[in-house]
Amino acid sequence: MTDLLKTPLHTMHLAAGARMAPFAGYDMPLRYLEGSVAEHNHARSRAALFDVSHMGQLRLMGPDADAALETLVPGDIQGLGAGTMRYTLLTAESGGILDDLIVSRVPDGLGVVVNAACKERDTEHLRRHLGGRVDIIAEPDRALLALQGPAAAAVLAAFADLPFMSWREGKACGVPARVSRSGYTGEDGFELSVAAEDAETLAQRLLTHEAVAWAGLGARDSLRLEAGLCLYGHDIGEDTTPLEAGLGWTMPKHRRVERNFPGAARILDTPPARRRVGIRPEGRVIAREDTTLLDEANTPVGRVTSGGFAPVLGGPISMGYLPVALAAPGTALTFDIRGTLRPGRVVPLPFVPHNYFRG
Repeated sequence: MTDLLKTPLHTMHLAAGARMAPFAGYDMPLRYLEGSVAEHNHARSRAALFDVSHMGQLRLMGPDADAALETLVPGDIQGLGAGTMRYTLLTAESGGILDDLIVSRVPDGLGVVVNAACKERDTEHLRRHLGGRVDIIAEPDRALLALQGPAAAAVLAAFADLPFMSWREGKACGVPARVSRSGYTGEDGFELSVAAEDAETLAQRLLTHEAVAWAGLGARDSLRLEAGLCLYGHDIGEDTTPLEAGLGWTMPKHRRVERNFPGAARILDTPPARRRVGIRPEGRVIAREDTTLLDEANTPVGRVTSGGFAPVLGGPISMGYLPVALAAPGTALTFDIRGTLRPGRVVPLPFVPHNYFRG
């Protein structure tokens, strides 16, 4: 525990009574005094504040940055307009997913946010493949906060006109920040990138608003699961292709025609044999990661990749992979939960509708 890294807001978490836990090499808040379910519900009804400073923030600078990055991802990066953002994937030559990331158009280049557990590997990957074409600048001196929920726009009224997946620089509660209309909860909200030395000031000012309360990793995970969003290393990874994961929408038609990203042939020419699906067990027992999924003949056909309790639905939900023939909503299946067989069925994703502000 003494070797764990700390975010610039670590002292604030301890003062707020957070239960801390190791995550991606950091000592991170798992939950606060009210508990994860209360924090989850606060994000759905008001505005929850998350510390996501463990994520990796990078800049790819140079006139060729967008074309260069397109050699590593299947997304449309050159088509990004000023102040817009896009979710995309780093793919491997095998067709698997090395990481999922958010790319923003910034003056003279691109901003990139990558997963905490992958940021060193991703940075090395980018430097190895793109170092001769763009300047790759890590930003470890910046913090990242996420304010998520239907009250977020009222709290950050100066940025309320931003549509989903766009950003601009300005002052948030008087603190210079890069503010984006984005997040990974399925709710409307914002992410705020600030200098590390300004993070406490910003957090304190946000928390003075009666609608805002801290939320930890537990609530963040249950929110993204209700929203049907993938967690890297669990629902997606090097053993899954974008089409298997239901992320084909990240590959626009012209990129599929160009076929000039890693793994294009494997991804585009091999029909997926399995699909990521939403699954609901009957009853109250949670089917967690690695639970075996059985067909009607009790033959193992897949496994759960994420599972937990959905506060909005009042019961358990899971995501996992099933053969294409069994992936249609309504398909009956069985969960083998620690040796006990329990019925369930495939359901559409997301479990809870998204509430993004489209403008």
